[in-house]
Amino acid sequence: MPYNVLDRLLNYVVIDTQSDPASSAQPSTEKQKDLARILVEELLVLGLEDAHMDEHGNVYATLPANTQKNVPVICFCSHMDTAPDFTGTNVKPNVVRNYQGGDIRLPGDSSRIIRISEHPDLADQIGHDIVTTDGTTLLGADDKAGIAEIMTAIATLVTNPDISHGVIKILFTTDEEIGRGADKVDLQKLGADFGYTMDGGRIGEIDDETFSADGVTIDITGVAQHPGTSKGVMENAIKIASDIVARLPGDLAPETTEGREGFIHPVGVSASMDAAHLEFIIRDFVDEGLAEKETLLRSIAEEVMTGYPGSTMRFTVSEQYRNMKQVLDRHPEIMDNLLEAVRRVGLEPVTSSIRGGTDGSRLSFMGLPCPNIYTGGHSYHSPLEWISVQDMQKSVDTIVELVKVWEERA
Repeated sequence: MPYNVLDRLLNYVVIDTQSDPASSAQPSTEKQKDLARILVEELLVLGLEDAHMDEHGNVYATLPANTQKNVPVICFCSHMDTAPDFTGTNVKPNVVRNYQGGDIRLPGDSSRIIRISEHPDLADQIGHDIVTTDGTTLLGADDKAGIAEIMTAIATLVTNPDISHGVIKILFTTDEEIGRGADKVDLQKLGADFGYTMDGGRIGEIDDETFSADGVTIDITGVAQHPGTSKGVMENAIKIASDIVARLPGDLAPETTEGREGFIHPVGVSASMDAAHLEFIIRDFVDEGLAEKETLLRSIAEEVMTGYPGSTMRFTVSEQYRNMKQVLDRHPEIMDNLLEAVRRVGLEPVTSSIRGGTDGSRLSFMGLPCPNIYTGGHSYHSPLEWISVQDMQKSVDTIVELVKVWEERA
């Protein structure tokens, strides 16, 4: 099984593993287990004797230490599902060998073009081998590139026993794309001290911070009445809900914010004359900002409700995840060792803040501090998704150097 990182990626992306937010099961789609079974078999062949898939489709495995030092147990994690944003069925990967610049027209849908004007990172890829789809599906490098990189790094360590390392744990999860990646992870069974998700983008960029996130639901009970006799009586819940959404500040929306700015974002409305249900996601990098936005949304809703004295409102906040930097800052060696590994592979590390979350957000607060490492991917969740093979190999090299740093500094 002498696979390189490209071979692994090409093998994995053709397996349909899209998750389904409408399903309450975990995994949300049984087809995610198709990839899990293949990964377990490959890990067993590599000699990781405890490799197995649990009932939820998560894959666990251990590479034993080959050093006498007491090295912290490190986990590398990626997710097997692909996003439900665009079809992931019948993926036909396309490899542009020795890319020499210019736009890339995708062969399965000539209207889809990866334009260098819209993807300026292509300018750094001259001479690289670029993997795309044919334009009719997602590629699924999010996060099958991460999986391919972890698997290739493990194979590298197995075949090069002179590289000293501590115990290394592998975790491949399901349903990350629908926010449930860590729901069924058994950290006691995993047995790791610290972790790294391989789920980032541009090489050199490492993520040590995510949004903090809450969900808000507003349930409104209006006053229904026959429209022919409704003067002074009817309080239409559809109009109440519309009024709340219309009053949201325009400068606190995803489409008007960037960097470290948070937002209030309506993501669902269902309404009839007598009842309405609104769903929002609230995002900020600090908990105080999150609370301020929730207070603002509540005050908007309460102000609207004063115009409808016969109607009632229920305002519910549910915690989703928190900024993982709160946990990572308590264990500086996690980032210090990663920064050293990035420099050793010839890159200048750039720390960034994710305007979203990863499995690492949840895992950090569950007890596994877990920053995010680049995979080399671009334009995720899109048929224009692309990744450089040479950048993927840099990610593999980063993993190998990282386990060496942990062993050296133990």
